[in-house]
Amino acid sequence: MNGPVDVRFVVLLLAGAGAAYVAYLHPSVGTALLVGVAVMTILYILMGTGGGDGPTK
Repeated sequence: MNGPVDVRFVVLLLAGAGAAYVAYLHPSVGTALLVGVAVMTILYILMGTGGGDGPTK
């Protein structure tokens, strides 16, 4: 990994860890959490691409 860790990455990593813990405690919730993690992953990919990150050199 190059440079400092992105805050969005840390937040999503903590959310994923929390979701995994809840799925461990309550296996019946695992499917819904899997869908939530997939949505978070797609949103992270979409946030990382695009023109809103400032000027390019």
